[in-house]
Amino acid sequence: MHTGMQERKTLLETSRFRVTYREWTGPEGEVHGRETIQHPGSVTILPCLDDGRVCLIRNYRVAVDETLVELPAGTLEPGEEPRVTALRELQEETGFQAGNMQLLARLRLAPGVLNEFSWVFLATELRTGAPDLQAGECIENLIVTWDEALKLIDSGQVTDAKTVAAILFYDRRRNASETVNTDPFTL
Repeated sequence: MHTGMQERKTLLETSRFRVTYREWTGPEGEVHGRETIQHPGSVTILPCLDDGRVCLIRNYRVAVDETLVELPAGTLEPGEEPRVTALRELQEETGFQAGNMQLLARLRLAPGVLNEFSWVFLATELRTGAPDLQAGECIENLIVTWDEALKLIDSGQVTDAKTVAAILFYDRRRNASETVNTDPFTL
């Protein structure tokens, strides 16, 4: 076990995150250092339509120079509650507005280098509307059945970890409650 952080120095500060250098003392008194990314947190939204389909998105990600199939997601604004972020991001990226937004889980996305939590929400009672994409966002809806979403994961077409985790987490909970509940999107 470590005995605590000794030093934190900011190496880079951007509009979305900070890169810091941290030192800590190990159990034998040795000092270790590591660069880490400090992030304000994010949300991941699993939008489920009344007919049982799920809304994924095709989203161009500049970091990997690819268009990924993933769930809508976004970064928390300063002082913003995760549920508010989820409602905002769902509408901005997909055009959908949710009548119900239920917290499913909190995930650490890459704790080896990043302190970010992503709050995962199930969005139901969806109403259609127009997306409000930010400059530079290249996003389009991909509405699929639940089985098709699972096949996209199984085939390796979905590689985004938060999307895989959210869908499989919810599928596990959904299947556990099937014997009692006939509505696949109500837990």
